[in-house]
Amino acid sequence: MRYTVIGGGVGCARFVSGLREHVRREEPDARIDVVVNTADDWWVSGLRIAPDHDSLLYALAGVNDRERGWGRSGESERVSAELAEWGVAPGWFTLGDLDLGTHIARTAWLRAGATVSDVYARLGARWHLGVTLHPATDDEIDTHVIVDDGRRMHFQEWWVRHRAALPARAFEQEGIDLARPSAGALEAVARADVVLVAPSNPVVSVGPVLAVPGMREAVAASPAPVVGVSGVIGGAVVRGMADACLAAIGVETDAAAVAQHYGARASGGLLDAWMVGLEDAASVARVEALGIATAAVPLWLRDADSSARVARDALALARRARSAGSAGDPDARRV
Repeated sequence: MRYTVIGGGVGCARFVSGLREHVRREEPDARIDVVVNTADDWWVSGLRIAPDHDSLLYALAGVNDRERGWGRSGESERVSAELAEWGVAPGWFTLGDLDLGTHIARTAWLRAGATVSDVYARLGARWHLGVTLHPATDDEIDTHVIVDDGRRMHFQEWWVRHRAALPARAFEQEGIDLARPSAGALEAVARADVVLVAPSNPVVSVGPVLAVPGMREAVAASPAPVVGVSGVIGGAVVRGMADACLAAIGVETDAAAVAQHYGARASGGLLDAWMVGLEDAASVARVEALGIATAAVPLWLRDADSSARVARDALALARRARSAGSAGDPDARRV
């Protein structure tokens, strides 16, 4: 079996870690691919920073800082302090010294002509991840945010410096119209037995992946069932400030509302199935009315056992969706 996950960031990292644990326990021959959002990447201090990728890399390698939720464990920050003194790094965006080593290596390879896909492969080869990471695109598509007063700023400034407190009017991925999906991303989707949409930010992690020209079409054409996992439980986001992003596009912070935002594949949307928390069991009928098979399960990714159980439940929902009929039949996606 081949499982392909779409997403990025901490929520995706936790879900993929659970999927890997499930595979290790019950399907040792299965393969896991992750199509990673690259739209929150940016240049700072002359270095290319890739937060969504690095959250996955460090978590899967077991070297992430679990307390902070980002960066490497056992960090020092001497270099960031020195860069701030020289005025070449914003004081609100601190990078650890070990983390900077990753960014220096990435930038050196890119400057030497490597693609982003090449860089992913080189970074991933350092540790036995048990997962293959693919960038959604090898092209730069940095996200900028238009706030209510008309200012335009990089997503990282809005997210990290302002903590998403400035009401956002729009999100724009610069250059995305000319971007192309990476070869690895397309192959991972085309050959998947199950496509899983991680509990990542729907607007700035999952959305940009699907907005790369050709990517949404590739997912739509896949014969594999597409199963999404909600990152909203009981009317609240599990982590981060995704509610501020949802509000900017007029979507309620609600598991069923996010399912409606993604849409049913039978109606030109994304999903064949959607998994919500037990806290949102009352919304199952509402989501199924959209043409999306739904299950309510314990959804908190607290440890290896609970995370593996969530992955197992998502794959069980995929099997139910598949056994109901072909991917091209709208009625077949109802469980």
